[in-house]
Formats: sequence, structure tokens, C-alpha cells
Amino acid sequence: MPRRLIDELKILSVWTFTLALTGCIGTAGIAPRSDALSADALATDAAIQTAAQDAQWPQSQWWRAYGDRQLDDWVNLALLGSPSMAIAAARVRQAKALAGVAESAESLHIDASAALKRHNWPADPFYGPGDLSGQTTWDNNAGLGFTYALDLWGRERSASEQALDLAHMSAAQARQAQLELVNNVVQVYIQLSLHYAQRDIVQRTLAQQEQILELAQRRLHGGLGTHLEVSQAEALLPETHRQVDALDEQIALAQNQLAALAGKGPGQGSQLQRPSLSLQAPLGLPSTLPAQLLGQRPDVVASRWAVAANARGIEVAHAGFYPNVDLVGSLSYLATGGGMLEFLAGRKLAYNVGPALSLPIFDGGRLRAQLSDASAGYDLAVARYNQTLVEALRQISDQLIRRASMDKQQAFADESVAAAQHSYDIALIAYQRGLTGYLEVLNAQTLLLRQQQVEQQVQAARLAVHAQLVTALGGGLGAGADAPDAERLHAPKPLAVIDR
Repeated sequence: MPRRLIDELKILSVWTFTLALTGCIGTAGIAPRSDALSADALATDAAIQTAAQDAQWPQSQWWRAYGDRQLDDWVNLALLGSPSMAIAAARVRQAKALAGVAESAESLHIDASAALKRHNWPADPFYGPGDLSGQTTWDNNAGLGFTYALDLWGRERSASEQALDLAHMSAAQARQAQLELVNNVVQVYIQLSLHYAQRDIVQRTLAQQEQILELAQRRLHGGLGTHLEVSQAEALLPETHRQVDALDEQIALAQNQLAALAGKGPGQGSQLQRPSLSLQAPLGLPSTLPAQLLGQRPDVVASRWAVAANARGIEVAHAGFYPNVDLVGSLSYLATGGGMLEFLAGRKLAYNVGPALSLPIFDGGRLRAQLSDASAGYDLAVARYNQTLVEALRQISDQLIRRASMDKQQAFADESVAAAQHSYDIALIAYQRGLTGYLEVLNAQTLLLRQQQVEQQVQAARLAVHAQLVTALGGGLGAGADAPDAERLHAPKPLAVIDR
């Protein structure tokens, strides 16, 4: 419909209902109370400012930085077969379908109807149907009806935009689900690698304990040792065997967890080989972090779409306070008597066309409640967006702090293992030569075992921090290609309604 005609109808509707509006329902000053934060307005700490000097966003397949082909295969397997991804994809399709339903309200609607009925007319000399009295005839009709919403106040347009914003939000949530799934797979895979490394340490410890037992037995037979030393050496073996068995259990459980994340049965997980993770290239950070964060984290993008959708919801609620004008019409054929299909000959043609107007006068507070609900929904969406933004910056700062700490801890752990290994070697040689007792060897071995375990835990934590930092940065998914601009986040200003 021409824009000029729509403008004229707006003017006509306003003048037509000027008197009615004096008693019309008013908005009573109902409006949102919150504003979305700007990422650049949030202060960043030294960790972010330091890391932002020489870095870039992570790649979309960031897990390849670990250099493990098996991990690559399992991430791809999870992305294809995980039930969580299937659920996210179904929600996106559902949201798109609902957007299509809302958009259809802006289009011309045409409906067809037809009825073929045998009608027995009453034989009543006073109130009967005249010549048809006492007869049975065909009483048929067929028609086309159409309606077109002129949408003078943008109700239908805002509703379809709101549904489309919600579809965008679902798509961003699907990307967030993908990011979380990949992070979970990587984290479990790192734990699997840690369990294997810890098992190696315990196995080496077991071999050392068996060597010490053999040495204690030789010393006893040679008259240099005691039965107490042999008994002490034997007492450690069952506990070490238990630790090996416990780590075998942890390995099997991690394999089952990976299989479940990929949507597979436990048998698939049992086929996993030992991980071979390595991480040489450090991950940096973009210099424009706060601003670009808005477009890179899927959860931030989803929160922005939620704010935009709720802003459109306020527009829909506002439009309910104003006259609604629809263009309606019908074209029908009808006939009583004659053959079954004679009414289609067109001799009984009827039609009507014209505007249909409606205006709320009194509704018991329904429209005000709807506007209040929409305004509160907008405030809630804004608060969630602000919370998501603040939490995103906190997570990035946390992981940067942890990464710097893990680098230092790795160096200290390596030094501790080297020192503990040296102490153990000295204690073992001294024990072999009869210069020290078994207690010194046991203490040195216990220290070495503890430091080796700490070293492996630090290495695993360093790998995990990399994955957490990438996840905090948005995982390189490019969510910014589908983010609403800042203008769409603002709550709409209410149209002029006379409040009484």
C-alpha cells in the first residue's frame, strides 16, 4: 500500500478518535529503567592491558594448537554427534519458524470457505419461507475473505522484528553451546592425559620400590641390613599397586565421559589412545579487547539480541494503546435451490470491502499490565546483558592471571623435580654403600613422587588455562558477524497517548 495513503489513514484515525482518546487508556508513565553498559566504559586491569599489546583473536579451530590429531578427531566427532548440539540446532529452527509465523501477520491473508447443504424448509403458513415452504433444496455458498493489517502504529512490524531478534539470539546460543562443548571435550582430554602421566609416575615409583626391596633383601642376606628395612620396603608395594589401579579407573571414566560428550557409547571411548598434547605457541589478546568483546563472545551476542528483542516488545505493547485499522473484504457466491453446483455460475455474487477499526477504551488494566511486563522484561534483559559483559571481562582477566602464574609455576616445578631427583639418586647410592638407612631413601622417594605429580598437574593446568582463555575470548567462532548494533538496544520512546 502506498506510503502516502498510510499517512492519510493515520491522520484520519487520529481525528476520528480524538474525543474517544480523552477517555482512552493511558500508559501512566510506564517505561524501562535500565541502560545497557558500554564495554569500553568498564575498567580493565593490568593483566588485560599487558596481554593486549601483541596479540590476536584465536582461530576457529583453536584446539589444533595442542598438536594432537586424536583430539582433533574427537572434537569433530562431538560437534557432529553430540545431543547438546542437536538440541541447539532444533531450537534455532524452532525460533526461525516462529519468526516466520510473526512475519506472516504483515502479509495479506486470504481464506476460502464453501458449504454444500441440503435444507428442509418448514411448512408454516404464517412464518414459513414462502415458495420454499415444505421443500428440500440445496442451500450452498462459497466465498473468499481477505484481511490486511495496515499496521499504522507498527505493531505487526515490531512483533516480526522481535521474533527475528529471538531467532538471532537462538543462533548465538547455539554457538555458545558449541563453544562449551568443545571446551568440555578439551578439558576432559587434558585430564585423560594427566591421568596417563600420573600413572607413569606411580609405575616408576613402583619399579623403584621393587628395586629398593631387592636391595634391602640383599643387604639383609649380606648382614648389613635388618628385617625392619625389608618389612618397610614390602609395606609400600600394596598401596602403590592401589594407586595404579585407581588411575586406571580414572582413565576409563575419562574415556566414558569423552564418549558421552561425543554422543557415543562407552565402547567408543575405550578405543582412545594415550593423548600426546603439546602447547608451544602462547595465546595473545587483541589490543581492542573491550570493544571487540561485544562481537566475539556468543553469550554476549545472545544477550544483546535479547535486549533488542525486548525493546521491540515494548513497541508492540505501545501499539496496543492506539486505534487499530485493518482492511477487510470478502467475495462470495450463494444460492438456494437449483442443482448442487449451480451457485458457482456466479448469478448470486456478493462482495464487501472496507476498513475495520478498533480502539481500546476500558480493559481493566490489561494493556498497562502488558506494557509494564514488556518494560520489566527489557530491564531484565539489560541487567543480564550487563552481568554477562562484566563476567566476560572477569573471566578473561582471571585466565590471563592464571596463565602468567602457570608459566612461573611450570619453571619452579621443573626445578623442584630436578632437585628431588638429584636427592633421591644421592640417597639411593648412599644406601647401596651402607652410608645411610632406608628412611633417608624413603623420604627422598616420597619427595620425588610428590614433585613429579605437582609438575604434571601444573602442565595440565597450563593446557587447561589455554582452553579456558580461548573460551573466554569467544573461541574464534566469529559471533560478531551477527550482532545487533547499539541503536537497536535502546528502549523505544512511547508514542503520545493522553493519560487520564
